[in-house]
Amino acid sequence: MQPSDVKGLLESRIDGCDFHIQGEGCNFQVVAVGEVFAGMSPVKRQQLIYGALSDEIASGALHAVSIKTYTPAQWQDAPENSRA
Repeated sequence: MQPSDVKGLLESRIDGCDFHIQGEGCNFQVVAVGEVFAGMSPVKRQQLIYGALSDEIASGALHAVSIKTYTPAQWQDAPENSRA
């Protein structure tokens, strides 16, 4: 898989988020930014992303996925935000 493949899957399954994907093969780093995360615990945020990729993880198309999630306000100060 390519980062664009992972991004496309996430965009089609989770509304209202921006995704920044890095990686190759079956190992990816996902940074997700969206209001959908407001009021969610860190565990619930992770579960939302993993749930959206569960078929690909189960099939082995995705093996290792690291996830960071932010609301838009949190994203303004996030170290991964190159615009900060």
